[in-house]
Formats: sequence, C-alpha cells, structure tokens
Amino acid sequence: MTNVNQARHDIALDLIDLDRYPIADLGSTAGAQFLTECQRNMEDRGWCNLGGFVRADALERLNTEANDLLPTAEVLHVKRNIYQGAIDPSLPEDDPRRREFTHIAVQLADDQIPAETQLKQLYRSDILTNFVRRVQRKDQLYRCADEFQALNVVALHPDSWHAWHYDTTECTVTLLLQAAEEGGEFAFLPNSRTDESEDSKAVDQLLAGDMSQAQTFSREAGTFTLFRGGYSLHGVTKVEGSRPRISAILTYDEQPGRVIDDEINVRIYGKRVNNILASRKAKATA
Repeated sequence: MTNVNQARHDIALDLIDLDRYPIADLGSTAGAQFLTECQRNMEDRGWCNLGGFVRADALERLNTEANDLLPTAEVLHVKRNIYQGAIDPSLPEDDPRRREFTHIAVQLADDQIPAETQLKQLYRSDILTNFVRRVQRKDQLYRCADEFQALNVVALHPDSWHAWHYDTTECTVTLLLQAAEEGGEFAFLPNSRTDESEDSKAVDQLLAGDMSQAQTFSREAGTFTLFRGGYSLHGVTKVEGSRPRISAILTYDEQPGRVIDDEINVRIYGKRVNNILASRKAKATA
C-alpha cells in the first residue's frame, strides 16, 4: 500500500499509476518485487519498459502541456557524430565514426519548460528520482543540473527520425507523451560498447544500414523507459502518419551539479543556445 502520508506533496503520487507501479513504497512486498523485476530487466536486457506508467488522465494533462509549449520551440537540424562530440582526427578518413548524421526535431530545452508545469514537477519528484536510482542500483543519483539538458521535450514530425548516437549519460530515462501513428520505433544496438571498448563490427554494420543486430520496440503513450543509452547505440526510426511523436527526456547523473560542455550543448540545441552562451561570455569579458 502506498505511504501517502509520507510524501503527500510529491506530484508523482498524483500522476503515476501506483497500484500497478508502486514506486512510492519500494519497501513493501509488492514494491520490492516490482523493483527486483526492473533491476533484472536492466541487467539482462539493458532497458526497462513500463507501459501505462502515467495514468490516462494525467497523461492527457502532460501531453496538453507539451503541445501548448511546442509552438514556441525551435526546429533543430542537429548534425553530429554518434559520440556527440568533436570528430577524432586520428580516425581514418573513411571510418564511419567520422560520419555526421542529421536529424530534424522540434525540441524544448529545460530552460523553455516552466517550473509550474506538471511535467517539470514530475521530473523534480524525489519519489521518481529515488525509483530511477534504485533501478540502476546507484548509491546516489541526482537530477541533471544543466540548464538546457535536464528535462527536454522532443517532437519528431512525420518523415523525421532521430539519428544514431550514444547519450552523454549512462542511463536515458524517457516518458512517451504521444505516439506516432506509424513508425517512430525506438531502435538500438544492445550493449555495443563498454568503458574500455566498442563492438566495432556491429556498429559499422548498423551505420552502413544493416539493422540485423539491432532491436526495436514500439511503445504506447504513457510508457516510462529506462535505457542504458551511454552504452548502446540507438535512435528512432522514421515517423509516419499525420501526428508527431512527442517524448520527454529526463536526465540524471551520479555527480551533483554536473553540467554539459558548451560545445555539446551548442551542437545539440543550435543557434538559440549558442547566442545565450556567446552573450554571457561577452558580458563576462566586457
């Protein structure tokens, strides 16, 4: 049974289907069993998929918030290599890791999502953060301190896709707010690298268009997913139909106060963020 009196203020208690997913009471028998299942999925498969995580009425509110904000977002043409950083000059000219992929998305950065929205409040939920921490078996886990990357909303419109990449953090956490009519499947190459090495053959095949070793799965709106995105090359297949695929990306880190390099943020968010950072530098040196 959910311990409502312990954390009545936390919005997770209002939005998440706690009968199905008892994240607020992981010490109970049902909560402990659920947590163990999630941990096992992460260890065995590298991901944990929780359909219907957000209640239907709450999902409608969150999706409405996102759709109301998206008209203020920029259309980003993001060009990057799979590592989201500068190209390694030591790589041969024909190495596929030098290749830069472009994807087009309508994207809200954290600084564009108001604090009063339920989506931002859900991201800042201590109950949710603790659940994500426990699933990953981390001693400590913090919400990302980066002003742009902490919480994002990404809309992929029909005929767009999300280019292949590794994430800048170990574990990616997403909430699908609106599914595409067709396509828009999450695709990934399971455990394609470690801290020491990479499965070069499998990565080369995927970058050449051979998805025989990749895995894909479809998700319904309201699905909460934890995925080891720092270690599995991944992307989203082309969206088809008449409506966009909209997802929230929630970023966490083991280090408190961690922010992302300016270069990476500019590569991801483009001109708006570049102008913000350039203006700050100009004022600091004036």
